[in-house]
Amino acid sequence: MSADEIRAIELLGRVSYGRVATSMRAMPFVAPARHIVSDGRVVIRMHRGLGYHRACNGSVVAYEADNYSSGAEWIWSVQFTGTAAVVEPTEAERASFGPEPLSVDGDPFEAVFLRIEPQFVTVHELDYTSGAPARPAELPGVRPSDRHSVERHLHHVA
Repeated sequence: MSADEIRAIELLGRVSYGRVATSMRAMPFVAPARHIVSDGRVVIRMHRGLGYHRACNGSVVAYEADNYSSGAEWIWSVQFTGTAAVVEPTEAERASFGPEPLSVDGDPFEAVFLRIEPQFVTVHELDYTSGAPARPAELPGVRPSDRHSVERHLHHVA
C-alpha cells in the first residue's frame, strides 16, 4: 500500500461510524454503518431488518467516514469505493466491532456484515487553522504540498 492509502486507513480507524451509499430500485440511498478495517478492506455492520444489505451485496458502494462533528480545525473525510459482499466475520473481527445496538427504529438489532473490496480511496481535507503552514502533529511526516485532495488506486479494476 502507498503512504496515502495507509493514511486513509489510519484516519478511518479514528472513527467508528460512517455512511454507505449505493442505489436501491434505481434510487440512491445513504445508510449509517459501523466499520472496522481488516486486511486493508472495510468491513461494515448494518441492521439486517432494513434490507439495505441486499442492495449493497454484489454492488459498487461508497463508504464514507469523517471527523466533521469533532470540532477540530482540521477536518477530513475518507471515502472507499468498491464492490460489497455479505460476509461472515471472523470472531476477531466481530469482537472489533464492539457491542451491538439494542434496537434500530424500535426493532431489535440483527447484524449483517459486508466487506468492501476497495477500488479507490479518496481523502479530502479542510484546514481551518489560522495561518498554520503545516498539518497538525497527529500526522507527522506529511509535506504541506500534500494537503490537497488526493485519489489513489488500491487495486486495478479488471
